[in-house]
Amino acid sequence: MMKRSLLLSSLLLVAGSLHAQTAAPDLAKAKQTAETVCAACHNADGNSAIPANPKLAGQHADYLYKQLHEFKSWEGKKAVRENAIMSAMAAGLEEADMKGLAEYFASQTQKPEPAKNVATIDQGQKIWRGGIPAKGVPACAACHGPAGAGLPAQYPRLSGQFADYTEAQLKAFRDGVRANDPNRMMRMIALKMTDPEMKAVADYAAGLR
Repeated sequence: MMKRSLLLSSLLLVAGSLHAQTAAPDLAKAKQTAETVCAACHNADGNSAIPANPKLAGQHADYLYKQLHEFKSWEGKKAVRENAIMSAMAAGLEEADMKGLAEYFASQTQKPEPAKNVATIDQGQKIWRGGIPAKGVPACAACHGPAGAGLPAQYPRLSGQFADYTEAQLKAFRDGVRANDPNRMMRMIALKMTDPEMKAVADYAAGLR
């Protein structure tokens, strides 16, 4: 009887632990954080009005969580993705907070940006759909999808994103300022692209739907 009781207690502890690990994110808390902390740069609903700050609305929750997690320094280790502003913002967040924010912003509806440069649309489309074979640059669509919807958690949605922001990230990958891409994939690709090529494909991506 004692053994049975101990076994039942152990099973209840395991079940409780699993429930804690899989508990739904606190979206009410996330909304409050978004409105009081994130809104200054990204707006409360994740639709930033500033091209230097990305739109978070409608982005994949897994991707958003990965970025937030990598902005923070854990156990005294250097942050995987370095950014002074975002590192300061992430410093006070725990994993549960990050997951909540990721789910909250993912659930918001993106107000997409249009493509703006008619002169480079054809060039951007060619790079997006077919890459730059002569340089060994693969098609962007291979990872981010034909319509720019991306794939959780590695490949973000780029459709409707600010072209300025996407271009800035390509340059950051090229210059080694950003280094949290899996297997150095984006860094290797960006090294082979010129500034005009980056600008063209970033603008094209913004207009995808």
